[in-house]
Amino acid sequence: MERNDGGAARRAFQPLDGAERDRLAARAARLAPELHDLAGVVLGWVDTSGITRVKTVPVARLEHAAAWGVGMSPCFDVFLLDDSVVSGRYSGGPVGDLRLHPDLDRLVRLAALPGWAWAPVTRYTQEGTVHPLDFRAVLAREAERLADLGWSVRAAFEIEWCLSDDDGDRFTPACKGPAYGMTRLTELSGYLRDLLGALDRTGVSVEQLHPEYAPGQYELSVAAEDPVGAADTAVLVRETIRAVSSDHGLVASFSPKVLADSVGNGGHVHLSLWRDDPAGGPVNAMSGGHEPFGLTAEGEAFAAGVLDRLPALLAVGAPTVASYLRLIPSHWAGAYGCWGLENREAALRLVQGALGDRSRAANLEVKCFDEAANPYLALAALLAAGRAGLAAKSSLPEPLAVDPATLSDTERIRLGIAALPESLEEAVTAFERDEVLGDALGPEIIDTVAAVRRGEIELFAQSSPEQITEATRWRH
Repeated sequence: MERNDGGAARRAFQPLDGAERDRLAARAARLAPELHDLAGVVLGWVDTSGITRVKTVPVARLEHAAAWGVGMSPCFDVFLLDDSVVSGRYSGGPVGDLRLHPDLDRLVRLAALPGWAWAPVTRYTQEGTVHPLDFRAVLAREAERLADLGWSVRAAFEIEWCLSDDDGDRFTPACKGPAYGMTRLTELSGYLRDLLGALDRTGVSVEQLHPEYAPGQYELSVAAEDPVGAADTAVLVRETIRAVSSDHGLVASFSPKVLADSVGNGGHVHLSLWRDDPAGGPVNAMSGGHEPFGLTAEGEAFAAGVLDRLPALLAVGAPTVASYLRLIPSHWAGAYGCWGLENREAALRLVQGALGDRSRAANLEVKCFDEAANPYLALAALLAAGRAGLAAKSSLPEPLAVDPATLSDTERIRLGIAALPESLEEAVTAFERDEVLGDALGPEIIDTVAAVRRGEIELFAQSSPEQITEATRWRH
């Protein structure tokens, strides 16, 4: 299917005048012959609680939807994960309407849902301007701000999920083999084969797939892309996993905590910073420099910007009450605000890659995020934090080569290592106070995110870890 990756970010917040609507309609008309055998197109976006919401149109209505959008209430900006609704200063209530406009450059057939195609949307007002709470457009804007400074980012999300073969609300692991064991591959080889096949036919470049640590858990890694593309792919991969699981009589959970007494699902984010060299092509700022472990000065500054703002970033990267049941020391969740080379207990892990491949492979892994996060908002905030680090020419503290939980309080104080927020309330408070994120994301997003997070805090105020886990398990 025809696809144009290069223009999506630039068009993400372009007003919809008559000429632009005509261009979108003509683009949809050119795609129509390729979609003649399909029933409909899924128009999807991710809400503030990290849940993918959709409307659909028959293929015959795609041209109209591309030009004029499909109506949807803005109240979904303040939905909680149980579908109850709170109110913020900028969103909430029954009044108002938005228009969902599919990004036709990202439209793909859903191999796991025969008869359907999928396209992420940009949400516009009825006047043709981008809705200020459209997180995909906000991410495109942050990518463009970096581009104006001569930088680009390559990003990818790791996808972890736990499989249950219980058709009720309980979780019963669908496989019994040991962590990383071949037994788990053997037990569900047909399922995993079909999953890889569906992702390949959907155009997703899978780099690896393996059994993970928790009961019934697997992990899948994909190739890095531009930030908007990476977030799109994260949504597409999860919905493909969900559909293939259903076909096999299984249920997939992406929740940060599936069982209260087990490790959870992470949503680690990988980032690398690049600058174009007219002579030699793109250059990775995470390798080939004179700072620790080959970082360039700019790569270090970008990483330091992210590290400095992690307490506030958790409000978008670990956005549920359940996230803080996962984010505990000595569980490879990154519960301390520190960094290190290949240190899986540090919140920020520098991945060098194999000798000889580091100029391509070196990247930062943000380990404290999980899959309840809206991937567009999470990446937008990370890019804003990194950009602030670049502007300030920030430096990283001393890298850590041990589990920070094994250090004494005195040693952690000496090294400037603090525990990340231990509750969603702590993270939201830091988020509201952070001027860099406030300037980058805007007051509408700051207020709405805080309202939704505090709504969830109130929702689970009297709940036990087991009750929180059960209520969250199947929502993401």
